[in-house]
Amino acid sequence: MTDATSPSDTPRPRGSRELWLDAALDLLVSSGIEAVKIMPLARAVDQTRTGFYWYFKDLAALHDAMIETWEARNTGQIQARCEAPAATITQALFNLMDCWLDPSLFDARLDLAIRNWARNDSALANRLDAADAARIAAVRAMFLRYGYSPEQADVRSLTTIYTQVGYISMEVEEDPKGRLARVPHYVEMFSGQPPAPADVAAFLARHPVE
Repeated sequence: MTDATSPSDTPRPRGSRELWLDAALDLLVSSGIEAVKIMPLARAVDQTRTGFYWYFKDLAALHDAMIETWEARNTGQIQARCEAPAATITQALFNLMDCWLDPSLFDARLDLAIRNWARNDSALANRLDAADAARIAAVRAMFLRYGYSPEQADVRSLTTIYTQVGYISMEVEEDPKGRLARVPHYVEMFSGQPPAPADVAAFLARHPVE
């Protein structure tokens, strides 16, 4: 007896919401928001167009999910690192600097893609402004927690965040060893205090390079 259902007739699994969303974010990073269309996504995840609608009402709903994911991954991680326990401001800054060196904490390529998208989307531009404000506020609160004056906390938080935004926007490419070696000097510049050698060693041990 033969099976009445041929392989070509067997419906493919619909994947998952995360599968579609990750593919959309990959397309955004590699090719810009104009490339994020349903059919290219379906090909990327080896699904049918119909499968998309199991998880998203339309392309606008996907866009919203992409933005929410970016906010959680990047802004949320900065806030979490600023709130992480630390005995000194330099330790706290090293916690924050982990974001710039660990893509699992902060996705710089996604941040740049969002900033490029926001140039032609006023609603997203407003959310980007809010995200930047939230990041600055988190760093400002961190400096205040270690006894800096409101005026100093303002300037130091702006300097810290705008330095990283500049790195992202300019797509700076650095030798990993050289960039890592500069981080303790950035920490001293942002805080006005030299980090303890033990703290530098602990930070470098978290980010081994070949």
